[in-house]
Amino acid sequence: MYEKTYPSKRFNITLDFLKSHVSTSEIIFDLGVPNPFSKIMEENGYTVINTKGEDLDNNQVALKTETYDVFTGFEIFEHLLNPYTVLENVKCNKLLISIPLRLWFSPAYRSKTDKWDRHYHEFEDWQLDWLLEKTGWKIVSRQKFTHPVKKFGLRPLLRFFTPRYYLVYAEKVK
Repeated sequence: MYEKTYPSKRFNITLDFLKSHVSTSEIIFDLGVPNPFSKIMEENGYTVINTKGEDLDNNQVALKTETYDVFTGFEIFEHLLNPYTVLENVKCNKLLISIPLRLWFSPAYRSKTDKWDRHYHEFEDWQLDWLLEKTGWKIVSRQKFTHPVKKFGLRPLLRFFTPRYYLVYAEKVK
């Protein structure tokens, strides 16, 4: 369990979901640079390849040239201007992704100091489902969950009841 250093609830739920759909014998191509969750996957016996920091809206060469069995993207699709093209270029037959859901009581996230740490898309579940369907994927399993924060106020209270994250396991339609 990842109690202190990581957002434990989110990472534990994501890891359990991953374990229920992906074998440690399968090579994972994880969209994005090495990150705390890719390290957790490796600590749990998975072989993980990450992208190198390229602009994924314009450059999907790694998706086409790396050898992998499963594609993962955890909390990255909301940062892309063009997730459609990324999903079209995935060359394996399995994917597992998660997104933060659009919250009706909160504006889209935009860092004032980091030009890349912004949410261009804040999906509702049906929007991600449609994107996957249009790019040739069939959803096999999905899970939503809340992610409360340790703060006081109306928004933190609403986070106890409103699903914040959406996990999806899908397979390529042949």
